[in-house]
Amino acid sequence: MLVRKVAELLDFLAKGEATATEIAEAMNEPRSSMYRLLASLQEEDLVEAGSRRGKFRLGFKLVSLGSAVVERFDERQFAQPVMERLHALTGETVFLCVPRGDQAVCIERLDGKRVQSLALRLGGSLPMHTGAASRAILAFRDESEWEAYIARNTPLTRLTPSTPAEPSELRALLRRTRDEGIAISDQDVTVGVAAIGVPIIDYQGRVRAALSISGVRESILGADGDRWKAEVISGGQEISRALGADLAGQKVANFG
Repeated sequence: MLVRKVAELLDFLAKGEATATEIAEAMNEPRSSMYRLLASLQEEDLVEAGSRRGKFRLGFKLVSLGSAVVERFDERQFAQPVMERLHALTGETVFLCVPRGDQAVCIERLDGKRVQSLALRLGGSLPMHTGAASRAILAFRDESEWEAYIARNTPLTRLTPSTPAEPSELRALLRRTRDEGIAISDQDVTVGVAAIGVPIIDYQGRVRAALSISGVRESILGADGDRWKAEVISGGQEISRALGADLAGQKVANFG
């Protein structure tokens, strides 16, 4: 029970700073109990005083704990050289995301030289129907998983007017993504921002992660758009092969 309360509290603070009263109300716990729990977590550096009096935020100890979790991902190890190459070539923000439930979680990010996307921070996540990396993961799963995702998440969250929030629209976009082997996000997470994403496949043919680049729409989908698409596809293939994928023998549309 205590572990569950701690996990719930940390999840709540992951959304931003909060007072003990706000946390207690959200968790339906007495304020006195919440103050004691916060005091104990402060002693362990898991929680610290916020930027304003009475506020609390996540502690720095979680940085090292989170880094230890991230380091265990093979995807990150194999993707790093590819991401650095894409970053140097395009100057855009480069992301590596892995699936967790109905979200795509960013486990590595190289900030763009011109525009730094704020929609998906390191450790942050997006719903699977939004963004290039997210849809690259969902599109290459079995269609039965599409339907299960839609059933669990209807009504689908709409982040901008371009977000595919209608089930029929999402299905059509996922099929096109699968057919073309690449996911395109055209202002469906942030107005004015576009992204290109591809799935990363392992030796069992499973979608393990996704690689993407993001930036101002004119830069991503403009005159260099076709070149960037080819580079992202090539990078995704390189990481997949490092994970043992036999792309020629796997049913991943035009990806291999």
